Amino acid sequence: LFRSFVDAHIHLVQIGFRELTLDLTGTGSVRSLVERVAREIETLPPGQVLYGRGWIETGWPEGRMPTAEDLDVVSPENAVILERADGHAVVANSAALLAAGISGETPDPAGGAIERDVTGAPTGLLIDTAANAVMALVAAPSEEDLIAAYVIGAEEYVSRGWTGAYNVSVEPDHAPLLKRLDLEGRMPLRLANAFEATGFDLAARRDFETPTITNRAVKLYMDGALGSRGALLMAPYSDRPDMTGLSLMAPEALSQVMREADQAGVQLAIHAIGDLANRYVIDAFEAGQHSADLRWRIEHTQILNPEDIQRLADLGLIASMQPSHAIGDLKFAPDRLGLQRLRGAYAWQSLIDAGALVVGGSDAPVEVGSPLIEFYAAVARKDLEGDDGDGWHPEEALTREQALALFTSAAAYASFQEEDLGTLEVGKLADITGFDRDLMTVPEADILEARAVLTVVNGEVVN
Repeated sequence: LFRSFVDAHIHLVQIGFRELTLDLTGTGSVRSLVERVAREIETLPPGQVLYGRGWIETGWPEGRMPTAEDLDVVSPENAVILERADGHAVVANSAALLAAGISGETPDPAGGAIERDVTGAPTGLLIDTAANAVMALVAAPSEEDLIAAYVIGAEEYVSRGWTGAYNVSVEPDHAPLLKRLDLEGRMPLRLANAFEATGFDLAARRDFETPTITNRAVKLYMDGALGSRGALLMAPYSDRPDMTGLSLMAPEALSQVMREADQAGVQLAIHAIGDLANRYVIDAFEAGQHSADLRWRIEHTQILNPEDIQRLADLGLIASMQPSHAIGDLKFAPDRLGLQRLRGAYAWQSLIDAGALVVGGSDAPVEVGSPLIEFYAAVARKDLEGDDGDGWHPEEALTREQALALFTSAAAYASFQEEDLGTLEVGKLADITGFDRDLMTVPEADILEARAVLTVVNGEVVN
């Protein structure tokens, strides 16, 4: 038995929709992706949009991302919109581009990029805000769809041994629905919600809370993702010298939101992956003289200039990190960053040594969302086959005690719940995770073979 395992960064409704829509997780090549689309198109009426998510080109034999040209062969009429696993890039076919009004004359939007060929024509790959136009073609989910997605996602999560989650990027109008599901006994997972920026007032008022749902945080975005080259870097990408990433929020705007959040008592969860994006957050926090008591979080804290590690710790910012990102991203991160910049990437141990609080999550559905994979990644810093490579910096791996804290005591503190959760002791709430073996003593590789056998939330057995 363990103190409750909490995933400190998920997108719960998307976890559910992963089970309800075209799931491209594990697709092994451009060819396989196209074949999957061809099978799906056979079942669709003309004109219906095909949406899917979960592809990632790491390890594909073609050595590239898919394009509209690939998809047009099997879907010349139906719009096809396929989201990359990280949620920061989309590939769309020509029918989707046409329906969305995207052409060679369309300028890049603020915070986005339309990938183009040598003639200036769009290739079909749309980064961050550039995807908004095609995503508008995807039908909005009905309330029944949302209920199904939330219930399926929560049930899947407690079956894996998670007792709770920090649920980010929540649409504000989902708050009453989540409360209703909880009161009806259909939300077994404890949730700390971080709303989209439009939910700032809701977070300030703490509306729609229950004994197992809190609503005090807002999620902001400074940049995109490393894989799609949207992470904002101080120097150009090593494999694309013409690119430094995308700025999704100006530092001045961040400073203003920080002032408002400080006054309103709203917790901020700020997405920052690139070293420049992280520096902007650190600089703004320091310049505003904000208190560590606010427990503001940098979500991902993925690539830091080594000079900023101690600064982050001294300021009291929380580093919300996902161990599985390291063992996945380090397949391509050396190409994106070069080996030198990896000294400050996925730097869990360096941050802890500097005195920072590091909290662990998965970013599911970007990753699988398994507590066993996350725990293994934190202590092994190797891929699931036990391999590592140049630039993986094994010295950044954690001890098992440190890794356990990422998902238990640190997760509780990072969501203002340390008085009730995070440790097994008399007087605290009974959130408990049980596995069929002791993760603290079994051989490293056996961690991945473990199985969740008991999940208790608020004293109730939910798995």
